[in-house]
Amino acid sequence: MSFKFMGEDFLLNTETSKVLFHKYAAKQPIVDYHCHINPREIYEDKTFKNITEVWLYGDHYKWRVMRNNAIEEKYITGDASDFEKFQKWALTVPKLIGNPLYTWTHMELQRYFDIYETLSPDTCDMIWEKANEKLKNLSVRKIIEKSNVEVICTTDDPIDNLEWHKKIKEDKDIKFKVLPAFRPDKALNIEDKDFKNYLKKLEEASGQKITNFASLKEAIEKRLDYFVEMGCCASDHALNVVVFKEGLNIEEILKKALDGETLSAEEIEAYKTELLCFLSELYYDRNIVMQLHYGATRNVNKNAFDVLGPDTGYDAIYGGANSGVKLGALLNKMNAGDKLPKTIVYSLNACDNAQIDTVIGCFQRSGHPGWLQHGSAWWFNDTKEGMESHLMNLSNMSVLANFVGMLTDSRSFLSYTRHEYFRRILCGLIGKLVENGEYPADIDRLGSFVEDICYRNALSYFNM
Repeated sequence: MSFKFMGEDFLLNTETSKVLFHKYAAKQPIVDYHCHINPREIYEDKTFKNITEVWLYGDHYKWRVMRNNAIEEKYITGDASDFEKFQKWALTVPKLIGNPLYTWTHMELQRYFDIYETLSPDTCDMIWEKANEKLKNLSVRKIIEKSNVEVICTTDDPIDNLEWHKKIKEDKDIKFKVLPAFRPDKALNIEDKDFKNYLKKLEEASGQKITNFASLKEAIEKRLDYFVEMGCCASDHALNVVVFKEGLNIEEILKKALDGETLSAEEIEAYKTELLCFLSELYYDRNIVMQLHYGATRNVNKNAFDVLGPDTGYDAIYGGANSGVKLGALLNKMNAGDKLPKTIVYSLNACDNAQIDTVIGCFQRSGHPGWLQHGSAWWFNDTKEGMESHLMNLSNMSVLANFVGMLTDSRSFLSYTRHEYFRRILCGLIGKLVENGEYPADIDRLGSFVEDICYRNALSYFNM
């Protein structure tokens, strides 16, 4: 018995799912509302010297599985040649049975390079040559256009002057939008050793002297207003854990930090709670979507961190027993003045899925479907099972048709295939419900819902 590998209907196991994907989902443009790509590379229309540069540079997903395959670090982040690194990736890929990286690798080979052979040591040389030849005429902008991307939201620090966003906006040859997203993590992370130096940079960017909490808020507000002028419609916060603490003097806490004194865990949490609540009101007044990402424990392997630094594949999932209680309390405090902004909540811990859906269900806004959203499965969870689990929790406890859909959360320009992957999984899940007799076979209505989830909901939600 033979089965076609990743044919046009892969992941589509019912006739209903095939119709929903091919007729409705596949043709929708992409709104990538959260990613980490470099806007400069878009403006300069970067080209890549080989497939390793576009595929393996900075991709901690791939680095982790290569380490799990006992590949030496010199072939991952070290000084081996690009071809040697590609060889080690080709050695690893065939072993990734059930891993989404196996699917993504071959989706990217098919969609961008017209390569339908599977990557292995046997095909390594051929794919290297064929892909590199294709890359000669496959610049960043061409990749984005080929992927049918309509909007990209990057992730940007408040001190960024957004030079490249401005140039992109002024370039009439660029037909898609590239918008900044406000990411004030460094202003929130009062416990970091570089916090005081960061506030100096924030002073320079804002023109606001920072001597206390009130002036810090003024500086942040000035930078946010500049971001809004540049088209910002989203913010993002990486919290690691959900914070909530009241009753402490924030001015005294900030003064201690500026004086170089060590803060207690409670003081750190109180400061973050107060600043987040201040920011949430600013977002509400400016119609900016607030995104809260949590559930990560960072730099678990200290030896590796000391050598390689952050964002190199040594982060893991954190499980917080009280995250639901604190999330509810934080949202409640933000909602006290009836100014809770549109909010998307993500946890890296899939055990929090049902918890998130129940908490955000307590804060929805009359007349505004999906005011609070359960963010898509991300990072360690953007697997087939992770996406299905997230979608089932969302559909069980909320309104699936209001969901704003997928994002890449990626630094790679080839990652737009993750939207196709998500759309196939979404259509597969809905098709199964229909053919189990759990929902009527109203294809036009379901097709409209699929189009909403894949495209229109995000466009409307972010007011793009």
